[in-house]
Amino acid sequence: MIKGLTITPPVLGRISIGRVIQKDGKRLPAKDDQFTITSQVQNKDGWVNHPLDKKLRARSEGKLRQIPVRMLFNDPDLNLRAQYTLFDRQTGRPLCVGDGEHCQRRTNNGVEQLPCPSPDRCPLAQGGACKPYGRLYVNLSEDDELGTFIFRTTGFNSIRTLAARLSYFAAVSGNKLSCLPLQLTLRGKSTTQSYRTPIYFVDLTLRDGVTLKDAVQQAKAIDTDLSEHGFDQAALEQAATLGYANSCFEVDGDEMSDVVEEFYPQDDSNQTASQPQPNTRSIAQGLRQSVTAVS
Repeated sequence: MIKGLTITPPVLGRISIGRVIQKDGKRLPAKDDQFTITSQVQNKDGWVNHPLDKKLRARSEGKLRQIPVRMLFNDPDLNLRAQYTLFDRQTGRPLCVGDGEHCQRRTNNGVEQLPCPSPDRCPLAQGGACKPYGRLYVNLSEDDELGTFIFRTTGFNSIRTLAARLSYFAAVSGNKLSCLPLQLTLRGKSTTQSYRTPIYFVDLTLRDGVTLKDAVQQAKAIDTDLSEHGFDQAALEQAATLGYANSCFEVDGDEMSDVVEEFYPQDDSNQTASQPQPNTRSIAQGLRQSVTAVS
């Protein structure tokens, strides 16, 4: 296997609750109140919708706010990847990735292991330069049982909720998360910070009409059937673990510029006028030099 190349689950398309729009001559992210499932092909108007989007939307009788999904792995951490991430907004390359305790950072000496104090206490992360960055991989189609659609987010609400649901469902099912009948559900909430305007986040629930008891029984039956037919879930999870660990920075290299444009824009709408805008060019230059550990 080529070292330095992150082997992530095969991605067939993406799931989003937002898009990039043109406003005052700038390309800016815009939130939405429904899901959109797109392919990996773009045209002049943006990402082309995947055929599954039309199929599921026809069933929803309106806006697409629920998507039936299956997890590929029993280990929650293999389905949901989340770290604090600081990108170079000029190149789209990740400069520093951490978990709030340790980080990997590009410096003149290569990639160094350093303490990670989290964005609110890190001098390099001021002005919204570093955010939580989550990627959820889910299976949507029985036509390709190892293919996934990726949902990307920098929202604490979505990351926190998905992490909790995945760990809870794995626990109650006896670590048979990949066999549970689940769905992504879009939820709204208002907060003081959002000025009472609804904000939307992604939740993971059982499919409509399925009780937890029935779901667990169904998962055990599916797991037994797969094992009897020679399906090796443990080997699949081991392969995924090795693939993620094959590179210091777990990124989709050909799509990083799109990620930075959507989630790390220069004019971050979440920043207030009193907050300084980050100079990402100077940050990048500083990180490429020898960086002392942040205490």
